[in-house]
Amino acid sequence: MNRFTRRAGLATVAAAFLAGLAGGALAQDYPSKPIRLIAPFPAGSGPDANAREIAQELTKVLGQPVVVDNKPGASSIIGTDLAAKAAPDGYTLVVGTTTSMAVLPHLYAKLPFNTEKDFAPVSLLGVLNTGLSAHPSVPAKNARELIDMAKAKPGSINIATQGIGSYSHLAGEWFAASAGVKLSFVPYNTSSPYGDLIAGQVQAMFDGLPAAAGNIRGGKLKLLGIVGKQRHPAFPDVPTFAEQGLPDYAPLAWQGILAPAGTPKAIVDKLSQAMHKAVQNPVLADKWRSYGGELKATTPEEFASFIRAEYEVWGKAVRGAGVKLEQ
Repeated sequence: MNRFTRRAGLATVAAAFLAGLAGGALAQDYPSKPIRLIAPFPAGSGPDANAREIAQELTKVLGQPVVVDNKPGASSIIGTDLAAKAAPDGYTLVVGTTTSMAVLPHLYAKLPFNTEKDFAPVSLLGVLNTGLSAHPSVPAKNARELIDMAKAKPGSINIATQGIGSYSHLAGEWFAASAGVKLSFVPYNTSSPYGDLIAGQVQAMFDGLPAAAGNIRGGKLKLLGIVGKQRHPAFPDVPTFAEQGLPDYAPLAWQGILAPAGTPKAIVDKLSQAMHKAVQNPVLADKWRSYGGELKATTPEEFASFIRAEYEVWGKAVRGAGVKLEQ
């Protein structure tokens, strides 16, 4: 190594050291003003409610308002892209989901953001169990019996989805491929399918449980199967898909908090620590458990690893479904 190479190396180390000091100093004063939390889904939706709940808890922990800013549209692409292009100063965050972080990159040949390079994972927020809900008129008492019905009459069972390429659609396609059956998917691109499902216009739907839990308890829908290694305490009488012969069927709806790439690590770490405190609210944790979910925080590194694993899982599901969309 000559003296010029050695000087360049020392300069790089010094720059990194100074950047670390600067980030640490910023984190000490952070936050000094309100934080914007972009929710890339409509106000009043289930994911929006989850975002607002955690924003309230983060406000208590951080001592500054965490304000939810709904930016729905294009399957969460609009809001997620806004966050990717925001200043990396810790004052703009985004709620990332299964769809935005793990599914969209496989659905679209081109996105305005790169889920791996344009974001700094902060923490997982929580996971939501996926279930197969059906109208009470459907003869099947469980997923196994629904599979038998589908095999007897291929394509005769109508499955509602929230649009082609949506979480509910791909979870259904994954189920069909795992069970070796043909299902008829009915996309609801601009309206909720639950009205028609409750009315019996469509027979069943795969989705995260929060949206269906109230109607299941009210007897308007029945739950035929649930994702998980063991039965969920909120639905102890419902067998898991693994119990019903589908051990590899494991779609998981999840949400987490991310910052724009380049946000100082000290700030990301401080936000992650705040998330760990925020999820300790016992009332909120019980609420998530009541509809089959789990409120859960992670380190940034754990969340990054989780996203990579989910990316691989959903890539396989999308390829299996043969779905490709144009942006």
